[in-house]
Amino acid sequence: MKIIATVPTYNEADNIVPLANEILALGDAYHVLVVDDNSPDGTWRLVREMMAREPRVQLLHRTTDRGRGTAGLAGFIAARDAGADAVVEMDADFSHHPRFIPSLVEPVLDGSADIVVGSRLVAGGGEQGRHVARTLITRAANSYIALVLGLPLRDCTSGFRVFSRRALETIPWEQMTARGPEIVQEVLWEARLAGLRFAERPILFENRRAGQSTFNWRIAVRSLAYIPHLRLRGSVARR
Repeated sequence: MKIIATVPTYNEADNIVPLANEILALGDAYHVLVVDDNSPDGTWRLVREMMAREPRVQLLHRTTDRGRGTAGLAGFIAARDAGADAVVEMDADFSHHPRFIPSLVEPVLDGSADIVVGSRLVAGGGEQGRHVARTLITRAANSYIALVLGLPLRDCTSGFRVFSRRALETIPWEQMTARGPEIVQEVLWEARLAGLRFAERPILFENRRAGQSTFNWRIAVRSLAYIPHLRLRGSVARR
């Protein structure tokens, strides 16, 4: 059994080593693949040092074609080609805590789901340390996305997810067109069109422990504007 956690990073030097250690502590089946966009703070150097003493840690150091969307795709493709039985997608800042990973992985390993979403919006899930306005905006955005794309999910914006081997081999990663955070929804859209099975499990989303987020409202608006385009376009696999 090989479970790979793919972690896109940009300036996460304060978080990446403790995060990787917590993931590896979940069991021998767990591996960590860091996809770093040549972080100025040397995140990739810390990962490279860790690789020297821990063979379950790998680094994909990118110096071109950078960005959250393409980093996520690169991680999925690398994990697929490395023979992963399941892939965990998560952020590096501890907003996605490793303690939730076993509950997310379980439906994939028992064969009841192809994609499991770590959800803030199902019973037992939630957010910690965020302003109530952010929570309301999150709920509104998710209702909009689920309605437009017909997704059977409450939390369509969560980037904390697990994919089965079947999902890795079915989703057309190389043909994706999104380049920003909207890649999260493009993946779900392609999965829905391919007939993959979804499940949600509760998580507690927490504010980042250290460092600074690169997300802003301009990016959020652009991502939401991309949603109708997906619906009108259909699947990239059919083009």
